[in-house]
Amino acid sequence: MAERSFRKEVEKLRMGAGEEFAGEGILAITKALLESGVAYVGGYQGSPISHLMDVLSDAQDILDDLGVHFEASANEAAAAAMAAASVNYPLRGAVTFKSTVGTNVASDALANLSSGGVTGGVVFIVGEDYGEGSSIMQERTHAFAMKSQIWLLDPRPNVPSIVKAVEHAFELSEASNTPVFLQMRIRSCHVHGSFVARDNLRPSPSLRDAMENPVRDVNRIVLPPVSFQHEHEKVNERWPAAVEFIKTNRLNEVFEGTRDKVGIVVQGGLYNTLLRTLERLGLADIYGGTKIPIYVLNVAYPLVDDEVVTFCSEKDAVLLVEEGQPNYIEQNINSILRKSDCRTVFVGKDVFPLAGEYTAQVLRTGVVSFLREHDTNFVAPENPMHQVAEFVSEIDGLVPPRPPGLCTGCPERPVFASLKMLQKEMGDFHVSADIGCHLFSILPPFNIGNTTMGYGLGAAGASAFNTESNRPAISIMGDGGFWHNGLTSGIGNAVFNKSDALTIVVDNNYAAATGGQDVLSSKGATKNRSTQHPIEKAAQGIGVNWTKTVRTYDIGEMRKALREAVTKKGTGPKLLVAQSECMLNKQRREKPQFAKKVISGKRVVQERFGVDEDTCTGDHACIRLSGCPSLTVKPNPDPLKRQPVSYVDNSCVGCGNCGEVAHEAVLCPSFYKTRLIFNPNVLDRVVWLIRQKIIGWLQNSAEKKRLRAA
Repeated sequence: MAERSFRKEVEKLRMGAGEEFAGEGILAITKALLESGVAYVGGYQGSPISHLMDVLSDAQDILDDLGVHFEASANEAAAAAMAAASVNYPLRGAVTFKSTVGTNVASDALANLSSGGVTGGVVFIVGEDYGEGSSIMQERTHAFAMKSQIWLLDPRPNVPSIVKAVEHAFELSEASNTPVFLQMRIRSCHVHGSFVARDNLRPSPSLRDAMENPVRDVNRIVLPPVSFQHEHEKVNERWPAAVEFIKTNRLNEVFEGTRDKVGIVVQGGLYNTLLRTLERLGLADIYGGTKIPIYVLNVAYPLVDDEVVTFCSEKDAVLLVEEGQPNYIEQNINSILRKSDCRTVFVGKDVFPLAGEYTAQVLRTGVVSFLREHDTNFVAPENPMHQVAEFVSEIDGLVPPRPPGLCTGCPERPVFASLKMLQKEMGDFHVSADIGCHLFSILPPFNIGNTTMGYGLGAAGASAFNTESNRPAISIMGDGGFWHNGLTSGIGNAVFNKSDALTIVVDNNYAAATGGQDVLSSKGATKNRSTQHPIEKAAQGIGVNWTKTVRTYDIGEMRKALREAVTKKGTGPKLLVAQSECMLNKQRREKPQFAKKVISGKRVVQERFGVDEDTCTGDHACIRLSGCPSLTVKPNPDPLKRQPVSYVDNSCVGCGNCGEVAHEAVLCPSFYKTRLIFNPNVLDRVVWLIRQKIIGWLQNSAEKKRLRAA
């Protein structure tokens, strides 16, 4: 079950020539792939391109009709290796994954593919996760493009430009026998727009044609001595061919302006933000008209020397808008200008921050600084953001921070509550964390986790601690990370090296952190995937002798299993599978079913939890051990007590974790469970009336006793 369904939207992919296609950037990319005659598509989900995988999955019937093979790959390396199909055959292929972490994983396949070169066009659609909305370390795809000589497209963030970029990417790849990166920033992925569609093309030749007519070219296999020839080919043949294609087809764009003594060079993906900045400064309009000439690098690598020199010559100064570090483009353009003896002043990181996302406010500051020095006619209008900054400064410290955390009812929460209680009992453990929702355990209230080294590398991150100790290292990974590479890199590595550590695999039935996609161990059956393969069985298959699966919400059993695992010696690596379905996906599935039953008049029972405010002491240990967003505080109804009482709000999903924690940690008995009955039957109503009578009688008796005592 993915985060959302695109089943209705994908019907637009059937549109033919002349029809107007309107939709999101992700959907437009898929349509452009089909119009380009793609033969195969693979990838691994991850922000900001997770939805591209979801769209392709929902469009399986359309892909089948066209003879296009789609595969949700085990990881990014497996996805990139699919492109081997285009090495010897004129097959167009597309691969997608999150960058830069996904590019890191795929780098071996990428390097080999770019060395041998391709016959059919290959496009890697990489989700550039750089900036304030990112969830990973801050790096750029540009480094991989330069390292492996893979051309990098960074199109302007509008749907027609993105569609053209897909078409040009295939053509550029074939013209230069080189794979191409199509860099999609988060705003590009989710921008909406329209374009005139073309007919979808069946791949020609088809995958079957290639399989039945195999071609072998030893010169394309990366093995000495031809691997040395590949390096010369990339520089002496493929690079010039790419530059010529970029120039001839005008992949980069120039927008002329009236103030021709200054100019701006900008990465394509930052064009919208730059234009908005210029509009706020009175130097552009909302339709794209600009007073300052702009050279848009829709191809960020390689640069075209002739275009750079032509744009910069006859100008007094040119500003470069390049986001992030290192400043690859700035160094490259400076080299081009100096070699051509161009005297234009070239300004880049001089006026912009060295690192970080270039938001509209950041761009405004840099552009204003540049123009004040190099355009004597420029007068900056008053900055309305100054008032916002003053307001933010005033409230700074008054609004509490809101760090990211686990969802309400998350089945991973009781795992860390159990581990926290175990540490209180036995002392702290070194905990090697992993990428995924469970990484939120490093934050309050759990404060668990010492390091994280990458997706599926939780167990490998603890491998150095393979030594005799009364307190073994504990590593954590999710089911998505386990199947991504954790089974071999972590568990297999631990077996091979006779580690005595404990690995906890949080099995919530999905790759939840990337949008809830199915994995090998998912419980639900799917039409096009093979699921229901137990994690415990896979670990046993490679030599793990101590394995156990525990329902996460059973905190008593979870603590018992954890204690046994860290105290048992001499059995090799231990694997504890903490299993319960992702609550977010469970709610997505059950809420529509629940609403449908209620509307149809069927009797439905919903469990909820609460706190008895008369019993609650205001200690809030329940909150410190749970951290559930639905568990909060409210004023104490007892005027003699100062501490606010705990309170469960209406976002509660009835998982029962708060009550389990209170019971297992021997906290106050203030939690209660209630059952909400929708469309009650006659028996429900009779029982309710009897209860009301009994409760009323008991309340009256208690009140009479109180009055007599007074």
